[in-house]
Amino acid sequence: MDILFLIGRILFGGYFLMNGMNHLFKSAGLAGYAASKGVPQPKLAVFSSGLLILFGGVAIILGVYILYAVGALALFLIPVSFMMHAFWKISDPMQKIMEQVNFMKNMALLGAALMLLSIPMPWIMSIAW
Repeated sequence: MDILFLIGRILFGGYFLMNGMNHLFKSAGLAGYAASKGVPQPKLAVFSSGLLILFGGVAIILGVYILYAVGALALFLIPVSFMMHAFWKISDPMQKIMEQVNFMKNMALLGAALMLLSIPMPWIMSIAW
């Protein structure tokens, strides 16, 4: 079971690692999207949110600073879900479905991140710091 936990950490953390890199290296397009949703200072928001999820993803993969990693992911997922994926405000049926899917995905990711806090630490196969 230890190997399954490690694979799960790599998959879960890797999702945030890749998205964090995307936020940092493709920030122009993401900032434009954030601006269209009314996010104040969209370039700063994209950059800082990229750092949050990059840290969260790497820490989960390595199995270190888990409380801070989950906090960083929650600090990203909660406001982003309600600001960027507010499907209840959208009248176009196709766009509404897309935003609802993204909102629900973020809530599932938040739930998974919170569940990580119930696993005794230090985790098996973690980097010792």
